[in-house]
Amino acid sequence: MPKNSEEKIQQLQLMEQNLQTLLLQKQKFQSQLLETENALSEVKTTKKEVFRIIGTIMVESDREPLTQDLESQAEILNLRIKNIEKQESLIKEKESKLQSDIMKEIKK
Repeated sequence: MPKNSEEKIQQLQLMEQNLQTLLLQKQKFQSQLLETENALSEVKTTKKEVFRIIGTIMVESDREPLTQDLESQAEILNLRIKNIEKQESLIKEKESKLQSDIMKEIKK
């Protein structure tokens, strides 16, 4: 196998590792987003007092600032997820091109 092909295979393996890392990050952010959306839903629908967790304690909080903070956090998480999806798409495109290049070289 040509040395060039071996280098491309190594690049392909590195891309796959990067993709796996991105997928783990995406999964973490999606989980955080789900938690945030659930908390936001509870804050909006409950008529009782609301609390905010600060460190290891819960402190009573005003509803409006807490709602704004949760909405802001959800927006940030959505942006992070979209950014990861763009990176994921770019890596998959590069990966596909590299795979086809490797296959062409191997067939020669």
